Amino acid sequence: MLRHYGVDLLDWHRGRLSSRRLRVLVEHLPADSSFARAVHGEQADWTVTDHLLAAVVDHLAVANWMFATVNRDEDTEPAEYPEPVPRPSGAKAEAVKAPRTLGEERSATPAEIVAFLSSPM
Repeated sequence: MLRHYGVDLLDWHRGRLSSRRLRVLVEHLPADSSFARAVHGEQADWTVTDHLLAAVVDHLAVANWMFATVNRDEDTEPAEYPEPVPRPSGAKAEAVKAPRTLGEERSATPAEIVAFLSSPM
């Protein structure tokens, strides 16, 4: 509070700062504050831009993997599927999933069934 607003927390105890004002100040502390780090952990350090850049890196790695897989010699070992960029713990990462292998069973979703049946032959 003192670092960002110049307000001492003891002012609330002394009666110079109302409870409502204290709540508003705490709710609007920036993401780099000690309070945000204590509440959100390392997620507080990641901005939307950081998450978007991690997604771009993941998709680029998958595109490179697909290119290398398609253009490899038949005798060479296939390249390993790339690992996604590690996100802060607790962050929902929409990581690019590895493709299915032949013989792997799974049910089609209703949307896939409708798309297949409505496509012209």
